[in-house]
Amino acid sequence: MLTVQETAALLKTFDNVLILTHVRPDGDTVGCAAALCAALRALGKTAYLLSNPGLTDSTAPYFRPYEAPADFLPDKVVSTDIATLGLLPDNAKLYADRIDLAIDHHPSFERFGRENIVRSEAAACGELMYSIVSELGPITAEIALPLYVAVSTDTGGFIYANTTASTHAVAAALMNTGIDYQTVNKVFFRTKSRKRMQLEGAMLSSAEFYDCDRVAVLSVPMALMERFAATESDAEDLSSLGPQIEGVDCAITMRELRPDVWKMSVRTGSRINATEVCRILGGGGHAAAAGCTVEAPWLEAKHRILDAVAQIAPDFT
Repeated sequence: MLTVQETAALLKTFDNVLILTHVRPDGDTVGCAAALCAALRALGKTAYLLSNPGLTDSTAPYFRPYEAPADFLPDKVVSTDIATLGLLPDNAKLYADRIDLAIDHHPSFERFGRENIVRSEAAACGELMYSIVSELGPITAEIALPLYVAVSTDTGGFIYANTTASTHAVAAALMNTGIDYQTVNKVFFRTKSRKRMQLEGAMLSSAEFYDCDRVAVLSVPMALMERFAATESDAEDLSSLGPQIEGVDCAITMRELRPDVWKMSVRTGSRINATEVCRILGGGGHAAAAGCTVEAPWLEAKHRILDAVAQIAPDFT
């Protein structure tokens, strides 16, 4: 496993670099990829981000300036915020066996790169990326803005339990470069489309509660998305809704990706380790935020995730 200094030294030897982001890209994977791309270009390197079909309206502006042309042939491939090869988008799978450097912060990271660096104590991969690009050269506003997106979004606007003093120190350093962090905060944390609000209302009205009301299950079937003509942008980070319910310390958001294919997003408090829950079903993540995919009809899929919670929760009733 590489150190930050070793990772920076390795990156300085790279050129013609293609950077990969994960399926259903969030602010952390996009922000890290964009910041790394900007930092490499500042060194005179050729670097691009592989196109990702899952971009939302909020993440796309930070991604598009660095998107690779269709005919780009890389000499080196780097992944950012990807814990397992199963999280590669379809167009990235052809690079699965030639990832030269994998950069991640998940405890479930599978070390699939030829070289790897992981910092599981980091609240966001953006924290680790900040340390790496700081070794490559000055942190310009162009680099700092996507990094702020990465750190702020993966901590829920600096309110999640994974937020530390180091997280705030990184954010402060990024803000000091003169970036427009106010717009980032407005877009990601204080703006919702009407369709998003309709989705949230429907999810709450059909929510189910278990384990003395400490476990909540919120469902987003494809039919619900179709009912409101909602887009991926409307559905971004729906998993943040359940944990806001008073008394709930384990919120499960079931999102139907394809018929009878459910993406489970598990958000927990200290009583239940979300990674251990999702690992039972082939997934992973962090102690308080993890995910997995279950292929089954809704009722069976719900029973599977609840059974997994019951195996990990010390006092599930």
